[in-house]
Amino acid sequence: MLEAVRTRARPYFEDAPPAHDWHHVERVETLAKTLIDRHPDPVDERIVQLAVLLHDIGREREDRGEIADHAQWGAREAEPILEDVGVDADTIEAVSHCIRTHRYSNALEPETLEAKLVSDADNLDALGAVGIARVFAHGGAHGSAMFDPETPLAADETTAGKTQYNHIHRKILELPERMYTDAGAELAETRVQFVREYLEQFDHEIHGER
Repeated sequence: MLEAVRTRARPYFEDAPPAHDWHHVERVETLAKTLIDRHPDPVDERIVQLAVLLHDIGREREDRGEIADHAQWGAREAEPILEDVGVDADTIEAVSHCIRTHRYSNALEPETLEAKLVSDADNLDALGAVGIARVFAHGGAHGSAMFDPETPLAADETTAGKTQYNHIHRKILELPERMYTDAGAELAETRVQFVREYLEQFDHEIHGER
């Protein structure tokens, strides 16, 4: 069943840019396994695994402007896929909830442990060295500036940040506060410390100090 869903999910990522490609899904899958292993309470691992494989099937459509919310769309799109491979109705509902609530920028909160683990794993992949690489990959693919001295952070009124540098400050540094599990929070703190160190070096470099 899991491999059947993997086969059905992968074509959605054929033209995906690096920040949200199939490798992102594989990293989130690995992170989810780590979080499950470190969580003290029982977890329905199958729900988590299925949700991870399908959580970003709508991301490329959203980036192209075809849909407004890839999490909502993906949750709906996932249901017939899961039905086709024989997943029971209760599991489909649980997986759909995980997908619908994984997105950082919507107002929906994960209500189950499995949904919290999916959210944490997805957010962890946006932190650390990989997270920084994803910011610049995503920004480059969409034509946003890496850094613009005429758009200082203090004057940037956007939620996500107009430049990639501002985005790291506005969104990435806030991710540890979005963690729902202790295991996720622990990993997030290690990764965000690397981001802070990177930004310190970046600041020195743009001023020609190092």
